Amino acid sequence: MRLAPVFSDHAVLQRGQPVPVWGVAAPQSSVTVRCAGQTGVTTAGPDGRWLLRLPPLAVGGPYELIASSGDAQQIVRDVLVGEVWLCSGQSNMQWPLKAVAPDGSQAVGGDLPQIRFLNVETPAIPGRGAEITTRWMQCTSATLMDFSAIGGWFGRELHPSLGVPIGLINNAWGGTRIQAWISREALMLDPSGRDEIAHFESQLYTPDLTRTWNTVEDWQRLAPTLDKVNEGLQQGWHLADAAPAGWADMLLPAHWQDRGHAHSGVFWFRREVHVPAAWAGRDVELHLGAIDKHDDTWVNGERVGGLSWELADSWCTKRVYRVPGRLIGADGRVVIAVRARSHIYAGGLSGPAEDMRLHPPGEKSAAISLKGQWRYRMEQNWGVVEVPWGPNNQNSPCILFDSRVAPLLPYAIRGALWYQGESNAHSNHEAAIYRRLLPLMIRDWRRAWGQGDMPFLQVQLANYKAEVDQPSSSAWAALREAQLAVYDEPGTGMVTAIDLGEAGNIHPSNKRDVGLRLARLALVDVYQQPGVATGPMFVGCTSEPDGRLRCRFRHFGGGLLIHGDRLRHIAIAGRDQHFVWAEAKVEGDTLVVWSPQVAQPAAVRYAWSDNPVGCNLGNVAGLPAFPFRSDDFTDGV
Repeated sequence: MRLAPVFSDHAVLQRGQPVPVWGVAAPQSSVTVRCAGQTGVTTAGPDGRWLLRLPPLAVGGPYELIASSGDAQQIVRDVLVGEVWLCSGQSNMQWPLKAVAPDGSQAVGGDLPQIRFLNVETPAIPGRGAEITTRWMQCTSATLMDFSAIGGWFGRELHPSLGVPIGLINNAWGGTRIQAWISREALMLDPSGRDEIAHFESQLYTPDLTRTWNTVEDWQRLAPTLDKVNEGLQQGWHLADAAPAGWADMLLPAHWQDRGHAHSGVFWFRREVHVPAAWAGRDVELHLGAIDKHDDTWVNGERVGGLSWELADSWCTKRVYRVPGRLIGADGRVVIAVRARSHIYAGGLSGPAEDMRLHPPGEKSAAISLKGQWRYRMEQNWGVVEVPWGPNNQNSPCILFDSRVAPLLPYAIRGALWYQGESNAHSNHEAAIYRRLLPLMIRDWRRAWGQGDMPFLQVQLANYKAEVDQPSSSAWAALREAQLAVYDEPGTGMVTAIDLGEAGNIHPSNKRDVGLRLARLALVDVYQQPGVATGPMFVGCTSEPDGRLRCRFRHFGGGLLIHGDRLRHIAIAGRDQHFVWAEAKVEGDTLVVWSPQVAQPAAVRYAWSDNPVGCNLGNVAGLPAFPFRSDDFTDGV
């Protein structure tokens, strides 16, 4: 006789609602569960599985959770009753505190025994799972470092505000699509989901289907064999005095996929700068930001560094290479050549821009910026690399619902935190599908947990990628809009991270503010504490006779506020759908927008781009406005 592994020492049970408890015992045997003065009795089924629900428990503990059947019993100790939240999504929710602040500075004061963590680490395996392998642990400065940074900050804010124990379940997996988190039953309700299920199962259950590789790991083992010859090196592309033909310009930082090259492979990048005469003979530091995934880097013909397979996170590791003083001549000419290789997903010099610079050690103020136009040439084209669905691929449809969600069911929780969408933001078509799938997933999880309209709070995608200087279309903006559309579902809420991102880092370092914003949203919307839950949210606009548009909002928290002299990233268009930057001002609880270039405006957009750096509309409560558009133009956005 034993309890399901999710019931372990240091567990937190949800207060104020029936508490499901389950496990296995001898078939048809009687099972009794006791905790906090409450008792439940049931009979195991023919397969030995059993489930019962204890009556609602009040805040308290520590208690013992005791399950017994005949002469057998299991005791789970140090159990608390409080508030339990599920933290799910992809890497930005998964990202541990140690990756954000490895020096431990953000874990100071983290010995909080009434906060408990559970990390779900079950592998992706086809077929519905029943158990997880990890255990609950108390919050300490050490365990905080290995837990979700966002989840940890959420819990640390919630605990003192509510004065109750907090349980946090981290169930996130980096790089995953929403389709993996939805059950097969729910996916079959959507046309795109049916197609994915059919394709997935045709691969999964066809015994004579053979392929060279099935998983990311297989592909990573194969990839080194593709790069057999460094053709660029043989042709002298690394040399300072080389005059290679057939090169073009590329604005960096960027992934080359965002510059019109949809494939994996090997690219060379060259940049020539002239440094001050005073730097002659001095060592300098070459900062290139992150290079996705591998690189070899030369300065004036000599290799100064590179990263390859020896570092798993090389794709997001910022490069800093020491350039010997003997390479810096009196003429100050410095030629940088970077050979970048990416075997899967995106590739290139991804920045961020502020981390692309050249300067003597310790003299950042004298730095020469390396952002901007570089010369580039493709050396090898490996085609578009996608990992096929199948066993052990975490992006197969429904596989994470089966492997990561089902084993938690129906553990009582207050609600779910969701930070995901980057892996579904590759095209506007995907954003349209996401608009359908996100509410489908919310309804699916609520059905599975059987707790009615349990709260579902999510994070809107942060700003990311290169900034643009003119209004443009954006798949990331369309995905953010699709996320916002779930407000039609009851019990949902959202915070935006549109001001917390980094151009060249898909995992921005400021996880603290994201966690605190989620906690604020929960305290106001879920726990009914006073305050402003979130930033201004666009609800509509009207045209005025003088050629102005008046925008209305909710959640303006004491009033709208433009931070700075003028509003950035605000654009309007007429019926010709040609957007131009506009002027704007706050009038009461509305925003008035106009441009002398558009006599009869028909639409307005704010922060409608991948990376609207410096977007500055918010409320008096200090929370940023959500990006928005008023139009439904079918111009690819």
